[in-house]
This record gives sequence, C-alpha cells and structure tokens, in this order.
Amino acid sequence: MHFVVLFVGCALFSTAFTLNCYECVPGASGSCVDTQKTCPSSTQCAAMRVTSYAGESKIVDMTAKSCAAPAECLIGSLNFGISRTLLNSKCCATDLCNSQNVPESSSGTPNGKQCFTCNGQDCLNTLNCLGDENSCISTITDVSGQKVSLKGCASKSLCTGSMSAELPGMSFKLDCCEGNLCNDAGSLAASLLLLVAPLLSVALFH
Repeated sequence: MHFVVLFVGCALFSTAFTLNCYECVPGASGSCVDTQKTCPSSTQCAAMRVTSYAGESKIVDMTAKSCAAPAECLIGSLNFGISRTLLNSKCCATDLCNSQNVPESSSGTPNGKQCFTCNGQDCLNTLNCLGDENSCISTITDVSGQKVSLKGCASKSLCTGSMSAELPGMSFKLDCCEGNLCNDAGSLAASLLLLVAPLLSVALFH
C-alpha cells in the first residue's frame, strides 16, 4: 500500500512540474509554425532568435521556440570579423509562456577590447570587439573535411563551459580567454587539443 501511494505521489509530482510550451523549429526559409509540446521537468519554455551578418549584410534571421535547460538561455554575440552572429533568448516557467518572438539583439558599439582575427591563413589581424564581447576566441573549424582557423571576439556568456557547436557539415569548439589580443598561437594550439582529445578518448575506451 505504501508503495502504491509513493508511486502515485511521484507521478503527480512529476506531472505538476512539467510545462506545456510552444515549439517552432525553423525551416530553410527561417520561418516556422507554432505547435505545443510537453517539456521535461528540468527544462523551461524558451524563445530564441539568431541573426548573422557578413559585413553590413544580414544573411541569417531565424526565430525558434522550444524547451530549453536554463544554461541554454543565452544572450550574446560571436564575432569573427568576416561574420558576426547575435543570439537573443528568453526563458520562462509557466505554461505556453513563450508565445512571443524575442527581438533581434542590438548591434553594439566598439568597447575598447581587441582580439586577433583571421583573414585566410593570416591570423595576426586585429578586430575591435563590440557590445558585451569581452572575451577573445580561437577555433579550428572542420568544414566538410577542411580545417579552417577562426579567431575573434565573443560575449563571455557564450564561453561559459567551453561552448561547442555541430552544424551540418561543420563543427567547432571554442577556446576563450580574457585580455586584449590573448587569442594568439598558443590559444589556437589549445583549440586543436580540444578537437583531438575526444577522438583519442573514443579510440582508447570504445
């Protein structure tokens, strides 16, 4: 009897702390249609917007809604000089609270910090960081089998926990540091280690 009561209590407790959220996964056009989804108890409702620029030209503007862990509710920008991506998100913890799209992040003005950036194989150019970009970044990106070095500026929020990303045909891990022009050749070597270490662990332990 006690087991039955405990089981029912746990089931009710779990149900009480799940959320119904809007889900909207953008297609190739960047637009999507809202549906409803029951989210796991450890997540919240989230609305996100990603915009990317090449120079002054906006090349990506996508909105999305879904369930998200609190750590995924990020606001910040990733600036490689040749391109800059801004992320704005809002999380909330009541049913269907992510009904509204979030606005685009402001572009920001130079904040006085400088980081190295790459132009082809030349990674000794300097970049003026914008807005809250208070960290320098380095990465070696695998684009369809080709290794490409990238450096630039990023918001500290995107560096927490060493952000990594995997997109179709492209993957990267960020190495972040603080201080002007701190993303020199040493930082790039650390990024290469971040890429190689997971491969070694798979080879050794699987």
